[in-house]
Amino acid sequence: MLLQNKKIAIIGGGPGGLTLAKLLQLKGVNVNVYERDINKDARVQGSPLDLHEESGLAAITEAGLLNEFKKNYMPGADRLQIMNEQAAVFFSDHEAKPEENFGQEHFRPEISRGALRRILLESLEPETVVWDSHFLLMETQNDGWLLHFKNNKSVYADVVVAADGANSKIRPYITDIKAFYSGVTMLEGNIYNAGETAPKINALLNGGKIMAFGNGKDLLMGQKDNGEIGFYASFKTDEKWAVNNGLNYSDKSQMLDWFKKEYSEWSDVWHELFESAVTPFVPRPIYCMPLDQTWESMPNMTMLGDAAHVMPPFAGEGVNAAMRDALEMSRCLTSNEYDSLQEAITVYETDMRERASAKAQESLENGERMHSENALEIMLDFFGNHQK
Repeated sequence: MLLQNKKIAIIGGGPGGLTLAKLLQLKGVNVNVYERDINKDARVQGSPLDLHEESGLAAITEAGLLNEFKKNYMPGADRLQIMNEQAAVFFSDHEAKPEENFGQEHFRPEISRGALRRILLESLEPETVVWDSHFLLMETQNDGWLLHFKNNKSVYADVVVAADGANSKIRPYITDIKAFYSGVTMLEGNIYNAGETAPKINALLNGGKIMAFGNGKDLLMGQKDNGEIGFYASFKTDEKWAVNNGLNYSDKSQMLDWFKKEYSEWSDVWHELFESAVTPFVPRPIYCMPLDQTWESMPNMTMLGDAAHVMPPFAGEGVNAAMRDALEMSRCLTSNEYDSLQEAITVYETDMRERASAKAQESLENGERMHSENALEIMLDFFGNHQK
């Protein structure tokens, strides 16, 4: 096997990096994950993920973790309502959609990021993840790399995998191609104990997801575990809006005033989102890698997920693409079909770029649809149901 007697270093302990580590360990590979978080509880994990049959769920299945996933996913959280800015419901699948439909192509079960991370972490061999490993730089050593970390000792690896997200510190060692701004910024908010702190929104959400469209702007929200709700105000603006708007993201009343002004045509039922959210709000300019990006593959380094192909979230493909990358990379690196690691990495990266480009194109197009003046009609047609 190409990886026999080789040490693999995965930089980044998100879903993609942890999935790859698990899949490689199942093949007997010596692998460590280097994660900058101090420990597994260092950060609150973000919005839930919906896993797709051909990508995220396929990787979970190959990792032997589907039964554990079924014990931890959120039944019914994938149910959707589409509304206008006045909170009138134009589409709902709450009555028609079964809570569990594993094996069906369009079933996309939701799981909290924290639960998915825990499942993956607990499946790994002890000491696989090296916490508090803030990557600084690396240099060539023999046929591999010497990696240097801020708070940890330097380590040698024969192969390095960048799984460290959109702002990857590893990616520049592979290519200097950078992401472009998509034209959309999202403002993220979170509500804790929503049944008490945001009863109207909580009832409106009914344990599922809401997509609300009006006047070229969106509100997107979904049920999280532990009674939490995550939401995004999504709108077109310039790339530097987040730093040039003069807003104090920790000032709840100022953020509510901003919403009332910028979403002035929207019903005051949505005000509860901003009145109940914990601060600070988090602005997220949305980026995308060029659809035609390419580079010459290396014999001892590669990348997956957002590090390789960050894309907008408007097709729900980000984590799914990362987990599919982990699945395909593990297959290539542990295959006996290839004569060298460089050949295996080339095959993986060529396929990965093609898959990611198609998903990124879909995400960009969905973003345009969702922020157009007639977004409601377009999205109702998209979901194939026009209930009035």
